[in-house]
Amino acid sequence: MPHPSQPPDRVLDLFVAEGVLEPLPGGRGTTWRAGDLALSPGHDASEAWLAPIQARLAVRLDEQSPRSIRLALPVPARDGSLVVDGWSATRYEPGATPCRDLATLRGTAHLLHAHLAGAVPERPAGLEARTDRWAVAERRAYDAAAAVAAAAGRPEPGLAGLVEGLAAGLDDTDLGREHLVHADLAGNVLLDAAGVPFVIDVSPAWRSPLWAEAVCVLDAVLWLGAPPVALDDWRSGAARQAMLRAAVFRVLSDEPCDVARYAALDLA
Repeated sequence: MPHPSQPPDRVLDLFVAEGVLEPLPGGRGTTWRAGDLALSPGHDASEAWLAPIQARLAVRLDEQSPRSIRLALPVPARDGSLVVDGWSATRYEPGATPCRDLATLRGTAHLLHAHLAGAVPERPAGLEARTDRWAVAERRAYDAAAAVAAAAGRPEPGLAGLVEGLAAGLDDTDLGREHLVHADLAGNVLLDAAGVPFVIDVSPAWRSPLWAEAVCVLDAVLWLGAPPVALDDWRSGAARQAMLRAAVFRVLSDEPCDVARYAALDLA
């Protein structure tokens, strides 16, 4: 009997995915390998604009010598679709292992975002079409009133108060130039067989790299075993504002949210 989270037969057929299905580490734990493909859910057809950009950048990065960072290469379905029933495919990277080192993750963020800034000079219209819970939470993280209102309707005890406390600390500090960033980097960096960071499952957002890095650091502390002291550099100035918005984003996008885990970090 198929595992409930594995890609359905229609997805496997259209991506011409062959071989035994096996779950892969990294990401949200929902990616599957089938032969030379890695299949991941949670995508929308509105993200189709990203694939050609990602493909060109992936090839360019692989041509560098020595390689400093790599990017997963998107693979279209046989009907030309880049997303099938919410699933997308990239080329599987043999020998890759999850990266949990915070310094490497932050270095990867800096490199990737510098490349994305050059590759995508204007905000893609497709970003506005996203309605998934991560995109909605990201917008609310930049609208304190909307964040507080959304939190008030959530059932988790303490969540409304947590978001109110985070939102109360927000101000209009400039977080730096906004451009295309990866909004879910911490769990989506692998190390290839040569130890080069290999970025998968790009979650696109048009925000400041400082905010995207704050999300990465927060996730690393919450879920990857990074020490809480890593948050100390994010408790004042623009860095604090980025971290507050990162925390609002994560609290509202987690369903359900482990409120106590966030509250213990005392970010507000």
